[in-house]
Amino acid sequence: MIDSRTILWQARQGPVPANWRVFTKARGKLSGLLHGTSHDADPLLVITPDGAVEYTDERKPLTVVDFYELAAMTLRASGQSFSDSSRVNLAVWVDLDYRDGRKAKWRSASFAGDLRTIQGLIEAYGAHKALLGG
Repeated sequence: MIDSRTILWQARQGPVPANWRVFTKARGKLSGLLHGTSHDADPLLVITPDGAVEYTDERKPLTVVDFYELAAMTLRASGQSFSDSSRVNLAVWVDLDYRDGRKAKWRSASFAGDLRTIQGLIEAYGAHKALLGG
């Protein structure tokens, strides 16, 4: 089981192990004020060899993906275009299949537009499975 609070604490204090990926950004003052989160810590996503932990704000629970609980992970994408435009809006996420039969959709709440978060999660899960021989 992942010790999510310790992982977030260590990532905020620094330094972190070389095999961790840390994503953070400053919470905008206006956005924080409008959403009632101006005194919250900045959003933080940490991907470790054993899973991922994301802090969005004090009102939302931590998001934890524990690789030991997963049976499979599948990359998904969906595109939407409009007839009057050559642009395509692309949504990318990961479907998580848990050993106990649960299913979940994962996309970072705070870093949804940063595809490096999804890439980092998939890479870490692949390495995790390889180390366990599965």
